[in-house]
Amino acid sequence: MKSYLFATLLLTTTATFAQDGWTSLFDGTSLEGWTQRNGTATYKVVDGTILGTTTEGSPNSFLASNKEYGDFELEFEVKVDDALNSGVQLRSTDKPVTVEGTPEAKGKAKGKKAAGDRVNGPQCEIEASPGQAGYIYGEATGLGWLSQEPNSKDPAKSQHSHMKNGEWNSYRIIAKGPRIQTFINGQPVADLTHEAIYKSHPKGFIALQVHGIKAGTGPFSVAWRNIRIKE
Repeated sequence: MKSYLFATLLLTTTATFAQDGWTSLFDGTSLEGWTQRNGTATYKVVDGTILGTTTEGSPNSFLASNKEYGDFELEFEVKVDDALNSGVQLRSTDKPVTVEGTPEAKGKAKGKKAAGDRVNGPQCEIEASPGQAGYIYGEATGLGWLSQEPNSKDPAKSQHSHMKNGEWNSYRIIAKGPRIQTFINGQPVADLTHEAIYKSHPKGFIALQVHGIKAGTGPFSVAWRNIRIKE
């Protein structure tokens, strides 16, 4: 009876997602649909979550969706160690890219290698409170923070405490054209319109980041669950 009820509930939930346009990106039991790109951090399924754990000496690591997305609404829950910086890549790629006016563009002009062969694109920040969780960073693009608030000399303009440290936190991200909006636990954080990053990254994969750590520290972990997307 319990197996029957579980199967019925699963089919009903899947049908509801299909009707509402939502698609689950994580089945709760495997990493099907995902591929690790860059780094040697470990990604495992533990108790219905994707658990990413640092390995000393590793650069930033990314678990990327096999499918690419353009305009979408993304929702997930995340819990991160207080000492670990993390993030979720949006519309990202692992191919060489250049953005006019960035170090990558200048490097290419001089015959140097651009950002490429590593994950690059917009990243929604994940970190403990008080901090800059939810703002958008240009991972490996040479643009630094895409959101203006973290660039301010006044920390009060970017630091907030919407993240519940040591607990699960809900994220909602809306990407439509050059505009990206983010919400943490129902609170609005970023409202970014950035034509340059949209021009270079109009479509790409979603990726879960485990940031590199300093020697002699860690291991630290970050976990995700209930990851779903609506195109």
